[in-house]
Amino acid sequence: MSQDAAQPSAPLPQTEAHPAPEQQKFWTMMLGSMGVVYGDIGTSPLYALKTALDHMKADGVVESEVIGVVSLLIWALFITVTLKYVFFLMWADNKGEGGTLSLMALARKSFGGHSKIIFLLGVAGAALFAGDAVITPAISVLSAVEGLNTASPAFQPYVLPISVVILVSLFVVQSGGTARVAAFFGPVMVVFFSLLAAMGVAHIADAPRILTAFDPRLGLSFLFGHGAAGFVTLGLVFLAVTGAEALYADMGHFGRKPIQIAWLVFVLPALICNYLGQGALVLRDPEAVKDPFYLMAPEWSLIPFVVLATVATIIASQAVITGAFSLSRQAIQLGLLPRLEIQHTSASTEGQIYVPRVNKTLLIGVLMLVFMFRTSDNLANAYGIAVTGTMMVTTSLAFFVVWKLWRWPLWLALPVIGFFLTVDLAFMAANLIKVLEGGWVPLSMGALAMVVMWTWVRGTDLLAKKMQRDSIPTADLIRMLEKSRPQRVAGTAVFLTGDPNVAPSALMHNLKHNKVVHERVVVMNIVTEPMPRVPEANRFEIERLSDDFLRVTLHFGFMESPRVPAAMALMRKAGFKFDIMTTSFFLGKRTLKTSPVSGMPQWQDRLFVTLSKQSANATDFFSIPSDRVVELGAQVTI
Repeated sequence: MSQDAAQPSAPLPQTEAHPAPEQQKFWTMMLGSMGVVYGDIGTSPLYALKTALDHMKADGVVESEVIGVVSLLIWALFITVTLKYVFFLMWADNKGEGGTLSLMALARKSFGGHSKIIFLLGVAGAALFAGDAVITPAISVLSAVEGLNTASPAFQPYVLPISVVILVSLFVVQSGGTARVAAFFGPVMVVFFSLLAAMGVAHIADAPRILTAFDPRLGLSFLFGHGAAGFVTLGLVFLAVTGAEALYADMGHFGRKPIQIAWLVFVLPALICNYLGQGALVLRDPEAVKDPFYLMAPEWSLIPFVVLATVATIIASQAVITGAFSLSRQAIQLGLLPRLEIQHTSASTEGQIYVPRVNKTLLIGVLMLVFMFRTSDNLANAYGIAVTGTMMVTTSLAFFVVWKLWRWPLWLALPVIGFFLTVDLAFMAANLIKVLEGGWVPLSMGALAMVVMWTWVRGTDLLAKKMQRDSIPTADLIRMLEKSRPQRVAGTAVFLTGDPNVAPSALMHNLKHNKVVHERVVVMNIVTEPMPRVPEANRFEIERLSDDFLRVTLHFGFMESPRVPAAMALMRKAGFKFDIMTTSFFLGKRTLKTSPVSGMPQWQDRLFVTLSKQSANATDFFSIPSDRVVELGAQVTI
């Protein structure tokens, strides 16, 4: 790995504190997945069937229609969640990690990393997830608190204020980390799912004929036998699977098997029992169509059940907020967003992070939606499009993985992916009908996120090309210094650069203004690899350019935080001798100005400059000791 380092020392013995038995670890992971992974899909029964049967409040309850809608709900869970995600997509992991950007990195790898179509699909999926992350907390908390209306109409004026207080509190506590709260997520959701199943089973006896909903023909009969109404209802049925993407996205945190077993053994049966129970209740008492979920609960238990459901929706919201933080970090590492400030809220768990700007943006978006739509029924029209769009992107990226990476023949890849894509397209088409009724919200949010990422990628590329044109190669600079022999000072100088082949701007400014060179110069480049994490053995490469110049490349995965001191500690263990107290880090600080000949429209120039101002200080982002940093600034016209 290192051409300069001394012979690496023997690896230090690993000290382990009596690891838990494998079986105990499995059950712990499974319990954790119940709280984090299934929080979103677990709260879907609060509003999915109620919204799908909404037209019956005016038209009257028809038995065949109730059974047909419940059949569609059940088979949506079977096909989209169980077959597509649990049994298929979860095998398309990137070193154990899932999610849209992980799948994009995997698909790009299969094409040598140069496919624009795959890149655009990944960006679109990440952008649509941003819309989902804003809508999920709003609709989940609103739907839970609205249960108070079922207990007493007197609560109606307080539903909105209570929801706002809960949501603001949820986002405020993010900065403190969620490690302690997360310990309660699993047990709370176990109780919640147990009650879902128990209430459902208790009410199936109200109308046992609801069990015929397992026959998919009844669902298809409703879908194709009711014209436009059936198609619109399909879009509402989709609300039952809105948390499916979390199964795939959170795979790296809990592992494939715990998530799969939790779904098959516990979550899926609980959801099916609850939907069947809701349907049976509506068949027995047509008045229950106004809110079948809460009307399943005995009257004496309604308020406690509303409280439990509200806690469950907070957990669902927390899961999607945490997912937004993780996705933002991946996007930053992949060069899709500026270097936003990332705070680590746990000393032991890498995934516990807090991104202040993302948190603030999400809170503003959530509150705007709550005040715009005011009820969960209204928000349901906006919910489906973001999720169906993300699912379509995931399915499309999976095609490239199974075709190129898994080497499936086209005659097999096309029909398998085509089947899943057909289901996704049907859901998407059904949701597009609701564009004017609120569906424009996630589309607008996704479009805005795509413009931001596209502008950042394009601007960064143009800026890099300009800097390369205006710079001189590092090898040429070394030859010039050997001839001119400037004043040398003691110590090591580390110059961070985005392109190790050209002389860093900070080095050139130091030479120009201070007219000195340190006795040892390190040109350091940090590379984000298309994998979640890079093994410590492959963390760095060292190349000697001359007697006193070294080129160091640090490798990090897109799920990791690039901590330079920790990487240099590994270099030291491997034989690269340096003293941190005599090492100075030189960073170039650019102030960007727009230009009429930048290659981008003026509005995009201005947006890129604005985004660059949001970038976190490189000292903090790379965890470099601030008392060892020297910043040298310059104005650059893009």
